Amino acid sequence: MLWTIIIILIILWILGLIGHIAGGFIHLLLIIAVILLVIKLIRGAKNR
Repeated sequence: MLWTIIIILIILWILGLIGHIAGGFIHLLLIIAVILLVIKLIRGAKNR
Protein backbone atom coordinates (compact mmCIF):
# COMPACT_ATOMS: atom_id res chain seq x y z
CA MET A 1 0.00 0.00 0.00
CA LEU A 2 2.88 2.36 0.78
CA TRP A 3 4.28 1.82 -2.72
CA THR A 4 0.94 2.75 -4.27
CA ILE A 5 0.81 5.99 -2.30
CA ILE A 6 4.38 6.84 -3.27
CA ILE A 7 3.70 6.23 -6.97
CA ILE A 8 0.55 8.36 -6.88
CA LEU A 9 2.41 11.18 -5.13
CA ILE A 10 5.25 11.06 -7.65
CA ILE A 11 2.75 11.30 -10.51
CA LEU A 12 1.00 14.23 -8.81
CA TRP A 13 4.38 15.85 -8.17
CA ILE A 14 5.31 15.62 -11.86
CA LEU A 15 1.91 17.05 -12.83
CA GLY A 16 2.43 19.82 -10.29
CA LEU A 17 5.77 20.70 -11.84
CA ILE A 18 4.24 20.83 -15.30
CA GLY A 19 0.98 22.59 -14.47
CA HIS A 20 1.88 24.38 -11.22
CA ILE A 21 -1.17 22.79 -9.56
CA ALA A 22 -0.87 22.76 -5.75
CA GLY A 23 2.88 22.35 -6.12
CA GLY A 24 3.84 23.20 -2.56
CA PHE A 25 1.33 20.82 -1.00
CA ILE A 26 2.34 17.96 -3.31
CA HIS A 27 6.03 18.56 -2.56
CA LEU A 28 5.27 18.34 1.15
CA LEU A 29 3.34 15.09 0.71
CA LEU A 30 6.15 13.64 -1.41
CA ILE A 31 8.73 14.46 1.26
CA ILE A 32 6.56 12.80 3.91
CA ALA A 33 6.17 9.71 1.70
CA VAL A 34 9.93 9.46 1.17
CA ILE A 35 10.57 9.77 4.91
CA LEU A 36 8.03 7.01 5.62
CA LEU A 37 9.66 4.82 2.97
CA VAL A 38 13.10 5.28 4.52
CA ILE A 39 11.75 4.49 7.99
CA LYS A 40 10.07 1.35 6.65
CA LEU A 41 13.27 0.21 4.92
CA ILE A 42 15.35 0.81 8.05
CA ARG A 43 12.93 -1.03 10.30
CA GLY A 44 12.71 -3.89 7.79
CA ALA A 45 16.49 -4.21 7.73
CA LYS A 46 16.66 -4.34 11.53
CA ASN A 47 14.11 -7.17 11.75
CA ARG A 48 16.23 -9.55 9.68
